[in-house]
Amino acid sequence: MPRPTASAELRPLKAIVLAAGRGERMRPLTDTTPKPLLKVHGKPLIEWHLEALARDGVREVVVNGAWLEQQLVDTLGDGSRFGLSIAYSLEGRDHGGALETAGGIAQALPLLCDATNATGDDAFWVVSGDIYMPGFRFDAAVARRFAAGELLAHLWLVDNPLYHPTGDFGLDAQGLALSGEAAAGGERWTYANIALCRAGLLAPVTRGSRAALGPLLHAAMLDRRISAEVWRGAWENVGTPAQLDALNAVA
Repeated sequence: MPRPTASAELRPLKAIVLAAGRGERMRPLTDTTPKPLLKVHGKPLIEWHLEALARDGVREVVVNGAWLEQQLVDTLGDGSRFGLSIAYSLEGRDHGGALETAGGIAQALPLLCDATNATGDDAFWVVSGDIYMPGFRFDAAVARRFAAGELLAHLWLVDNPLYHPTGDFGLDAQGLALSGEAAAGGERWTYANIALCRAGLLAPVTRGSRAALGPLLHAAMLDRRISAEVWRGAWENVGTPAQLDALNAVA
């Protein structure tokens, strides 16, 4: 598998912020507002990520949308006020609705990957626009090491929340992620919805089709091509109005 050139290794990775979901559990708030635009401590959830990405050196971001997607465009604009260049992948306009996580990332690959280096090695950040993770660093050194390797993804995991007590994935002694029978009987954590990914992870997905990310992750874990680490900082998957109220009530 070809490795990126030295100049490519020094170039900041791009990022995609996933913002296409309907947010059914957050209704009625999401009847009129996309979930990533709901505010935590006076700031839309998605803006916490955009500011962190810019702070840590990322310069180009893709935001995908579907539900009330024009509000994302109108609110975030071209990204210049964050120190970013934002491109949009509008699944509602182009496909009539959200393409799910893997489908949405696959659809955005031409915006995420250098067309002159379409080797499957292109790496990028992925983060869900509706999680709250204010202390996370989009570490450029971590990103460069990932881009120079051969793994298909590196995931961040968190302690299992009350609503998901059994978790998603395990970890082996080498830091590789485990799923299914390989993870049975050991400690498991919940996927934090933030990762470094390589375009090759999405190879099975036809652009424009709906596809979930979970099956791709499970398959790649069986091939020992996904690593992971546990994040111990603040993290919230803001899923309901009650969760949003509770988060805003904390100083």
